[in-house]
Amino acid sequence: MNSMYFTEEHELFRKSFQEFLQKEVVPHIEKWEKTGTIERFIWKKFGEMGYFGINYPEQYGGLELDLFYTVIFLEELQKINSGGFAAAMWAHSYLAMTHLNVEGSDEIKENYLAPSILGEKIGCLCITEPFGGSDVAAMRTTAVKKGDKYVINGSKTFITNGIYSDYLVVAAKTSPEKGGKGMSIFLMDRDTPGISATKLDKLGWRASDTAEIAFDNVEIPVSNLMGNEDEGFNYIMQHFAFERLIMGVNAHARAEFALDYAINYMGERMAFGKTIDKFQALRHKVADMASEVEMCKEFNYSIVKRMVDGVYVVKEASMSKLLSTKIADEVIYNCLQLLGGYGYMEEYPMARLLRDSRLGPIGGGTSEILREIIAKMVIDKKEYKPAAH
Repeated sequence: MNSMYFTEEHELFRKSFQEFLQKEVVPHIEKWEKTGTIERFIWKKFGEMGYFGINYPEQYGGLELDLFYTVIFLEELQKINSGGFAAAMWAHSYLAMTHLNVEGSDEIKENYLAPSILGEKIGCLCITEPFGGSDVAAMRTTAVKKGDKYVINGSKTFITNGIYSDYLVVAAKTSPEKGGKGMSIFLMDRDTPGISATKLDKLGWRASDTAEIAFDNVEIPVSNLMGNEDEGFNYIMQHFAFERLIMGVNAHARAEFALDYAINYMGERMAFGKTIDKFQALRHKVADMASEVEMCKEFNYSIVKRMVDGVYVVKEASMSKLLSTKIADEVIYNCLQLLGGYGYMEEYPMARLLRDSRLGPIGGGTSEILREIIAKMVIDKKEYKPAAH
């Protein structure tokens, strides 16, 4: 491990988290992959251990640790071979809870952030829409103010934790005439009348519940507005940098897991009288993959360090997600090939890894969108500024 970024305390945390995952999570993974339902007890256990509070304020039960603890949390979740379980955990902890922490009122933090840190309430973030995809500004969901309430109508899709979460962080247009600049962020309780959710059947991430959600004249108090009205787009863009970096870190971690597994397999698999890690064509393939994964990892760590130092890393985070997810897909595809017929069997990890990894270049902004964002910054010299609070 690279001690330039990680201290002895970080490594102790990594070891204890690995042990926790092996003891508390791994025995249940196959069941959750089959049922598509992660049982509530594990959220409570994560909460009890402080894993949902890693970088949240002590005031609400968090640990206020640095971002490299978050990196360890993300990396180790990728190495138990359930992209769906990992997604459910980090979508709660870093997508929904990030908005609560940054834009939520003191009351919202007391009633939602604190129980989220304890694993007593589960959150989901609702931005993507059936007609919009990565085009956030094209959002059609509306929130109309009527007296002391907002009335929300519209729909969202591909929402991780969209079925079983207790609350929803929802983006909606408060001033549709302003386009992307007329968006706001709201908090909703799951049991609010007018909210319905339909579970989606997916290629991978099968342990997590992904939903299409409809809002039919949903009434919420004005106090459920988070941050300022019409500033939601800025908030979303600000957190997107973090989300992209999360997906970049996830990608290098799962690629590393696949590579380690393939190398161990090659050291045991015999062909033509010797182990297959002695064949030059395969050795050189591994050398290429190891080099690419190491470059992604170092780049991602350097971005985290810049974030810790207060740098706004939207360009670098976009690059990380673009390249890390692409490389992870290629590495896992090639590692599956190195296992031959066994790579195609469900009892070995590569088949699920391949399916789960494929979401990387799609979720949280497709690679095509990211290329355009990066091109705007590199060619057109466009500058994205953090939202003012």
